Amino acid sequence: MSTRIILIDDEPLALKRLHRLLEKHSRFEIVAEATDGASGLKAVEEHQPDLIFLDVEMPVMNGFEMLSQLKHIPKIIFTTAFEEYAIKAFEENSIDYLLKPIDAERLDKAIEKFNRFSKPDQRMQPGQISSLIASMQVKKEIKSIPVKIGDRFLLINTTQIVFIEAKDKYVYLVTDDNNEYLTDFTLAALEEKLSSPFLRIHRAYMINSDKIREVHKGFNGSFIFTMKDQKNTKIHSGRSYGEDVKKIFEL
Repeated sequence: MSTRIILIDDEPLALKRLHRLLEKHSRFEIVAEATDGASGLKAVEEHQPDLIFLDVEMPVMNGFEMLSQLKHIPKIIFTTAFEEYAIKAFEENSIDYLLKPIDAERLDKAIEKFNRFSKPDQRMQPGQISSLIASMQVKKEIKSIPVKIGDRFLLINTTQIVFIEAKDKYVYLVTDDNNEYLTDFTLAALEEKLSSPFLRIHRAYMINSDKIREVHKGFNGSFIFTMKDQKNTKIHSGRSYGEDVKKIFEL
């Protein structure tokens, strides 16, 4: 009986390499491939595989966001980059992890481990996975965010970004000169990636706190931020974010 698997990774070369390395494992049947979390979610629900090879950092929807929405829970082998201690923790919690570029011998060991854990009740649920990863993950300092312009990518330095806005199902980076750049990342993904001085103040906004010109109190516990862009853009905080804003800025 074959093992149905799906490969999910936004790097074409990584997908191609993994596909090639898996060819010698005749019992594995690759039923689908996906290049982002959203298409990965659709593929998993459609094909209901036994195993997925899952990258974490992907556009549109990252691996963690995808896992949180899955109804069918396959076994998971992660293919991304964490610190050494995190790898040990994954191994001890019945989830395996492969450093990219994937080594053939290490892949074989991961498959051996997969074969040992064949009972459905040995699979971790999405909530457990997210909690485990959140507790282990070391947030890296992000210095730039890639945006696609035509057939090229432009790297926007985070020091240029005044605020990030979600509107009409899209997310835009707005810079000092009020240029808007469309990004494939969700606002939730950017909130996860970006640490201080970036702050989520509204379900549709993140701001760079180093780019605040003035802060005024609004209605119902909200605040109005005047930003240091050319338009002196005014952004209202959401009521549910009011207490967090007060604590951070000691207002």
